[in-house]
Amino acid sequence: MIRVMNIISDTNIGGAGRVLLNYLRYSDRAQFETWVALPRNSLLKPLLEEAGARVLEVDGIADRSFDRGDVKTLKGLIAWERPDLVHTHGCLSGRIAAKGQRVPVVYSRHSAFPVPAKLRYPPGRWVNKLINEHYADRIIAVSPAAAKNLTDGGISEKKITVMMNGVAPVARCPREETDKLRAQWDLLEGDFVLGILARLEDYKGHMDILQALADLRKEGRPVKLLIAGVGPYEETLRAETVRLGLEDSVRFLGFVSDVAPLLSVLDLQLNASYGTETSSLSILEGMSMGLPAVVSDYGGNPWLVDDGEDGLLFPTRNAAALARAIARLMDSPQELDRMGRRAAEIYRARFTGEIFAKKIEDVYLNVLKGAQ
Repeated sequence: MIRVMNIISDTNIGGAGRVLLNYLRYSDRAQFETWVALPRNSLLKPLLEEAGARVLEVDGIADRSFDRGDVKTLKGLIAWERPDLVHTHGCLSGRIAAKGQRVPVVYSRHSAFPVPAKLRYPPGRWVNKLINEHYADRIIAVSPAAAKNLTDGGISEKKITVMMNGVAPVARCPREETDKLRAQWDLLEGDFVLGILARLEDYKGHMDILQALADLRKEGRPVKLLIAGVGPYEETLRAETVRLGLEDSVRFLGFVSDVAPLLSVLDLQLNASYGTETSSLSILEGMSMGLPAVVSDYGGNPWLVDDGEDGLLFPTRNAAALARAIARLMDSPQELDRMGRRAAEIYRARFTGEIFAKKIEDVYLNVLKGAQ
């Protein structure tokens, strides 16, 4: 049995945590035993235990990548537990601790963002390369955009494995259930329903979506928007909704734990990110039930949505182009239906949880083979 200790510093349920939960659902438990070290009282703990992981709560490490005290704490934990391999999700302290105990390390990069000049050019580029290559035997980039982030910071592409996320399929809810939700959210017969499932941060592009919605409403189009998620940008978005006169067209749903009912109500899913975006799990979950998407051409989005196949791309930060893309699909139900069928086909071919788990475990085996 190969014992893999994952280290994740999240106190909330973010993208990295959801990726780990998806892996657990399809892992080869006859060959791999999954442990997870995470901050004490993290919201991930009960979900990970329910999924079959052994959880190790750690004092410290909460929502930070590096701290000298965390390195000491994790080094002691690794020495005590003696895993065969450590897999960190952004936690540099965990990588340093594992290397200090001579345990092989896999590091997953879950984000993509503009690389600052201090990491693009020497000496920062040299330091970044040295740290990341020394403290990881293999780096998993969850999209080509994440891989480019790494190479832009000086890291050799030979050290990187590009591996798109995979998710469990989401079943479409029965019509009776969706009818109840439509009534609850005041969605009328004939309304074209848009949705975005994302943390409420400025870089997620909600403002561009609201402007596109305002443009569509000015044309007299019966369109509604459901916003699922929480975050520090909520009050700003609510104020902008009022400013644009969209109170009757926008519903703020808060955190949604069960996405199936929400996705089942939508005609089209949106993603307008212009900050960190690699391979959106909510887009993949929508694809699994045949829901097309209109997404910005930022980060990893173009590797999820094939323009004109399972959805449409629009130029990042261009609300007018987003509105035109939505209007195109509103005016062509046949094209929308074709894209939905194609989304489900692409999901089954490229983005299932089984495919993802197998690729993760292949990396584990290759790293362990090289460490022998």
